[in-house]
Amino acid sequence: MSNGNDKTAIITGGSRGLGRNTAINLARRGVDILFTYHSNLAEAQSLIREVETVGRKAAAFQLDSGNISLFDGFVGQVRNMLRVWGRDQFDYLVNNAGTSLYKPFHQTSEAEFDQIVNVHFKGVYFLTQKLLPLMKDGGRIVNISSGLARISIPGTSAYGAAKGAVEVLTRYLAKELGPRGITANVVAPGAIETDFGGGMVRDNPEINKQIAAMTALGRVGVPDDIGPMIAALLSDDNRWVNGQRIEVSGGMSL
Repeated sequence: MSNGNDKTAIITGGSRGLGRNTAINLARRGVDILFTYHSNLAEAQSLIREVETVGRKAAAFQLDSGNISLFDGFVGQVRNMLRVWGRDQFDYLVNNAGTSLYKPFHQTSEAEFDQIVNVHFKGVYFLTQKLLPLMKDGGRIVNISSGLARISIPGTSAYGAAKGAVEVLTRYLAKELGPRGITANVVAPGAIETDFGGGMVRDNPEINKQIAAMTALGRVGVPDDIGPMIAALLSDDNRWVNGQRIEVSGGMSL
């Protein structure tokens, strides 16, 4: 059973990239992890093992975070797992799951637009809403945005606009959930070397070099630049940070 002090985080898209790095850094700080993955069970299982090696618990749930009809079932699974762990609520929510779309504005189809909005905005809106009854008063929400909500790079209009919507939503969450002591903030990474977007930033030397040239610290970000920052933001050290957009980009396009 819980000792009463155990913290629990829910991370969407936790099996890869920034979500995975965040999960590991939270586990190192003594937080147990519930996370979603889209399709790669092997990656999800490997994260569970990695979290367990630092002495914390982890559980994985397959979820398409853009399919709102699945959310009630997911919330039920979360409730059951919390009970197994001797808890009835969780502490932290990191809305991280994402898909990429690189298309000029005039070529973006309605289906592509809907996919981006469902995952990055509508899904975040309604999953957060449905999880609220299970979140502790005094809990914390971090929504992942992007430098592309501030900087306009051609070919990312749908993605950047959806992230902009999440940034506005986050301020509303901070205001409306304040009476419960729940904070809500945005972390907006710059370009990071992951497999996101087919590994474009990581694997395309020309793009990597261009982004490094736009960045004050002279390189592209890596997951280890982001996960520890999110873990720190969720800690009590940052309890008075609320309704803020924090860009973590090494100083991109200043």
